[in-house]
This record gives sequence, structure tokens and C-alpha cells, in this order.
Amino acid sequence: MTTFNKLIKGAFLATVGLVGSAIFVSKYKGMPNNQAVPSFFSKPAPYIFAHRGGMAVMPEHTKLAFDNAINHKIDGFEIDVRLTKDQQLIVFHDAEIDRTTNGSGKVAEHTLDELKQLDAGYHFTDVNGLKPYRNHLSAKVLTFDELLKSYPNSLVNVDLKDMPQSSEGKLVPHIIYDIIVRNNAQNRVLVTSFHSEQVKRFKKGSNDTIAIGASQNEVAEGFLKFSLGLGNMFQPQAHTFQMPVTFKGIKLTSPKFISWLNERNIVPGYYGINNLDLMNDLIVNGAHTLVTDRPDLAERFKNTY
Repeated sequence: MTTFNKLIKGAFLATVGLVGSAIFVSKYKGMPNNQAVPSFFSKPAPYIFAHRGGMAVMPEHTKLAFDNAINHKIDGFEIDVRLTKDQQLIVFHDAEIDRTTNGSGKVAEHTLDELKQLDAGYHFTDVNGLKPYRNHLSAKVLTFDELLKSYPNSLVNVDLKDMPQSSEGKLVPHIIYDIIVRNNAQNRVLVTSFHSEQVKRFKKGSNDTIAIGASQNEVAEGFLKFSLGLGNMFQPQAHTFQMPVTFKGIKLTSPKFISWLNERNIVPGYYGINNLDLMNDLIVNGAHTLVTDRPDLAERFKNTY
């Protein structure tokens, strides 16, 4: 009886193993169910966005920068947002205001009225070592709502910067969704975050009606599975990967990886692209979106592409 039980148990485990292997092989060979490409990406590629409005040539996240980018016929902007003390969403990168303004302290410790009094061009230094935009009327902190209203024909790629566990971080996904809807901007805004929790919150709160970008964790998971030959087991949650060209010495721009993304309707995007040759190489290899600090280079590239 004991021997018989062992044989039954062995047969059962072998069957489970075979079934498990079959499921694994099926998932490995089968293509994932691709998401539909959202309307945000319906315009002709390539897209070139001005990073913080074009921070290499103008004070970042100011009207000066955004107007300059528009003058260079940029497709849109890559921006960051944070929540103020009175729960107003401003276009701002750092948690603290010291680096880019003449104020000090955290964004979350100031009201919008207080932040509006600051000089957002105070620290900007041009190529000649001068500070030409101090006290400029267009070097002021902008709200996200003001940005959408001021540039109604521009695409906006927005990164949620507040930490997910903070009180600001918990509110931001809902607040930004309401602002997008009020401005009827659902088709021209892409919401991203390095934090997967923020992407999940926004995706759920928007009922998946607005384009979203992948968190760092999702990009890492996708690239790892691709690299291990398990790419068909990756099921994307976001519509686009926005990546540096390298990460800790690992190249993220191989034509095979870009092709793998495109095959899955994951729009390939890269940031920190401030070189004409690199712009050309990436687009030739299938990249869709480039984020640059130099709107002037973007215009030159578009004119010759």
C-alpha cells in the first residue's frame, strides 16, 4: 500500500510538473494581449518634447521656457508637478524651492500665492555665465491649469513627483485628473511617475481613459524579461516606456529592444537627448518620443528629418 501511494504521489507530481511546464511554454510562446494605442499618440511621429520647457536655454518650468519651445515648433513639453500647501498643483520639479527660485523651503510648506511672489529665473545662468532673467515678469511659478490653458495645442507629458506615501502624493492623482478633464485635455496629456503606486492610482482614478507612462519598476521588469528571452511573458500596464539611453552602464537603445516595444504597442521614448546624431539614430531605430533640453536642436532635427 505504501509503495502504491508513493507511485500515485509521484505520478501526481509529475503531472503537475508537466501541466505547469505546458502553461509556461504556452505563455512563453504566445504573444501578450496588446493594449490599444491611446489618442495621445495619434499625431505623426516623431514627438519631441522640451524637458521642463527647455531647461538648458531658459529658466525651467517658466513661461519664458515654454514660449521659447513653442517658437522652435516643439511638439510639447515634459514637465513635473507638485502640490502646494493649499492643494494647488504647480509645474515644478524639486521638493524644495531653493535651487530655482529666490525662496527656500519645501513646496508643500508654501501656498500658491506665496510661490507666485518668487523669482523663478533667479538662479538661471546662461552660457556666458550671466543671469539675464532675474526679476523677469515671465519667470514665475505656473500652475498646471495655467499651463494647459496657455498652450492649448501642445502635448503635455507630466510626471507626478510627490512621494506616494505623503499626503500630497495621495491627493495628486485625483487632483490632476480633475484638472485635465476641466480643460478637456484627455487626448493631449500623458501622465507618468517614477513611482508605480502613483501610476496605479491615476490609472484607476481615470478609469484608464488617459495615456500613462511606465514606472521605473515596470520598465525594469520589461527590459529584464526581454533580455532573458522571456519577453512574451511581459504584460504591459502603461502605454509608453520613457527611458534614459543607459541605466547603470546598461544600454537601453538596441534596435531589437525598440522593435520589441513597438511590437507590443509600447511606445518607445527616451529623455536627455541633446545631440542631433543621437536624435537621428534613435528615430531611425524606431524610437517614437525624444525629450530634450534644447528646443533649438529639436527644430533643427525636425527640419532635416
